[in-house]
Amino acid sequence: MPDQSLPKARTPEATPGESEAASAHEGISRRRLLGTAGATGLVLGTAGAAVGYAAAPSEAAAPLTSLGTGRVMFHGKHQPGITDGLQARGHLVAFDLAAGAGRKEAAALLRRWSDTARRLMAGEPSPHDDTDVARDAGPSSLTITFGFGHSFFARTGLEKQRPTALDPLPEFSSDQLDKNRSNGDLWVQIGAHDALVAFHALRAIQKDVGRAGKVRWQMNGFNRSPGATSHPMTARNLMGQIDGTRNPKPSETDFDQRIFVPEKGEPAWMANGSYAVVRRIRMLLDDWEQLSFQAQEDVIGRRKSDGAALSGGTETTAMDLEKTDAKGNLVVPINAHARITRPDQNGGAAMLRRPFSFHDGIDGDGVPDAGLLFICWQADPLRGFVPVQRKLDRGDALSQFIRHESSGLFAVPGGAAEGEYVGQKLLEG
Repeated sequence: MPDQSLPKARTPEATPGESEAASAHEGISRRRLLGTAGATGLVLGTAGAAVGYAAAPSEAAAPLTSLGTGRVMFHGKHQPGITDGLQARGHLVAFDLAAGAGRKEAAALLRRWSDTARRLMAGEPSPHDDTDVARDAGPSSLTITFGFGHSFFARTGLEKQRPTALDPLPEFSSDQLDKNRSNGDLWVQIGAHDALVAFHALRAIQKDVGRAGKVRWQMNGFNRSPGATSHPMTARNLMGQIDGTRNPKPSETDFDQRIFVPEKGEPAWMANGSYAVVRRIRMLLDDWEQLSFQAQEDVIGRRKSDGAALSGGTETTAMDLEKTDAKGNLVVPINAHARITRPDQNGGAAMLRRPFSFHDGIDGDGVPDAGLLFICWQADPLRGFVPVQRKLDRGDALSQFIRHESSGLFAVPGGAAEGEYVGQKLLEG
């Protein structure tokens, strides 16, 4: 779990995909809410209270009554759900195309999905047999993001259009992967600040598939709800550590270069897109919680209280890798997670982390099945995720307390323009 944090919510100058929200009123009807949503300003960023720079701290935590008003635009340069603030509830789902389904069926499916996503993200009912699960709720900062797996291209006869960046990830020593919960032809990421809104979107997306495919795997995640903390702050994971301090920020001059495929990149259909690495990382919490407070801090290399490096300062103070204590020992241990994952220790490799925590109950041994749905974004996984994970494989102190149980790599094309659907340049090009 590389030590990085998520981006700030978009400002009015940002690219399309930014959040729009209406002012909240007690008892406001859904129809009235939606009718006024576009005219009353921007409010995305409330997720910062939940995940800080693991989502995007806003200047002030939003009151809970405004949760439903946040709206993210579907059409834009990039797909939603990449640089938007993290939401309180998330669903990840992968599909395989049905036997005999090919390029034509895939194009029709992406057309349906894009129409459904556009409507739901605007707070409207789904276009086909809406279930009313989200009735009375606003858009709730819903985002729906679509990607293609390595196998999709053979299924659709588009092997020549498959990016080299989508080559399978190498094996890592910490992997104990369940193939049935890994990869897939198609991948969908759903996030919202309301659990019913997120579930409604999941059901609508699944129903849209019809006979064109079937679910390969599905996972559920969560983060803190906006307003749960007294001030915006970086997220805490299920180990209690502040997690996400060093994520690339949209304000950095090389942010787009690191995260998005350039407009003139290869292949052309991936212009303004990104690559998502998805890993289900189980945290061995019973073992972790046996460690002393100090031992936990030494494993991570940061103070548990405020996320500051053990070398001193605040959360954002640069880590002093050479500082020693009175006995001559490094203050930040040589195998500390935060030291190993620093971009300057990995040839500048960086990725944009946008995770969800998960808890899927207690297993037969009485152990919590809990951890992190790790999702990271980069222009090229061979220059982002892979070098960092290889470095972690060689001696990360955290590795004995986590287990990578599933994995996927997906090509996520750029956003759809008005009148287009996601992936149209690939499927009709």
